[in-house]
Amino acid sequence: MSGEANKETRMTRRERVKAAIAHRRTDRVPYCIEFTPDGSQVLAPLLGGRTWEAFVDNDVRRVQPPWWQWHQLGSDWSGPDIPRTRPGVLGFGSYEELIGNLERIREQGDPYILATFYGSHFEKAHFARGIENFLADMAADPAWARRFLAGIVDRNMVMLEAILSLKEIDGVLLGSDWGTQADLMISPDMWEDMIAPGEQREYDFIHAFGKDVWVHSCGRIEKIIPRLIEMGLDVLNPVQPEVMDIAMLKARFGDRLTFWGGISTQRTLPYGTPEQVKTETRSVRRMMSQGGGYILGPAQQIQADVPVANILALLEVAREDQD
Repeated sequence: MSGEANKETRMTRRERVKAAIAHRRTDRVPYCIEFTPDGSQVLAPLLGGRTWEAFVDNDVRRVQPPWWQWHQLGSDWSGPDIPRTRPGVLGFGSYEELIGNLERIREQGDPYILATFYGSHFEKAHFARGIENFLADMAADPAWARRFLAGIVDRNMVMLEAILSLKEIDGVLLGSDWGTQADLMISPDMWEDMIAPGEQREYDFIHAFGKDVWVHSCGRIEKIIPRLIEMGLDVLNPVQPEVMDIAMLKARFGDRLTFWGGISTQRTLPYGTPEQVKTETRSVRRMMSQGGGYILGPAQQIQADVPVANILALLEVAREDQD
């Protein structure tokens, strides 16, 4: 990227993100900076009646389409034994509101629109059973665990089909945290057996509609990154520098995978100075954007412990042109 290129050709936000995912040249590195509800309140004195989304002006705009959740599960679902009752589910959200929202967002500077489904697969399972119970289920009754996970993906596919034909949606993010700060929650072999088949169904389905596949998984998950690339993953988030060597990730996988995140939300953003935030953000961007394949952002959504001066420092760097 060069100053001359920036002056000659200014991309739309959607074009910028699509080019980054394709590892093509961009006028600047795209950014997507997200906030928790309490984190966005830190910005309240600066908004002047605007939403935090309008103030931050991300290249990626996130939307939550209609989805589903567990509903009135029997008491056996919280016990240690395999449940015997049928799980109840309940849909939520409005397609009419989604379509109207998509049209309004597309008119606001043509951003890349990302449909997000946090808790889409593995997390959906342990939300129903509790994490300890479901990890035990996978070991003690793997046939039941496979059927349960497959049923979750069956429901996901129905909901995905209802929105994937919407031309405004550019990509779909599926969220399931597979890692802790130290390692995967389960072995790579068990991940391959239990999790990969359903993920593959979803990735293939999303790609069939011409959309990009994004995954959010917290923790140290580098053991399965080669497999995710084989399965067709386009963008990985949040890329936590506290638990993974992001320089290594870029060197090993950066030509085949786009990373979103990488700026410390456990150290620098909450506890650093504005100058330290700027230094880290520029350093991470310079390293991770070599050859494309990077969307600038914090490793997690910004929480209320981040000073407003550090948020503004992050935004200042995110918005600047690079030589």
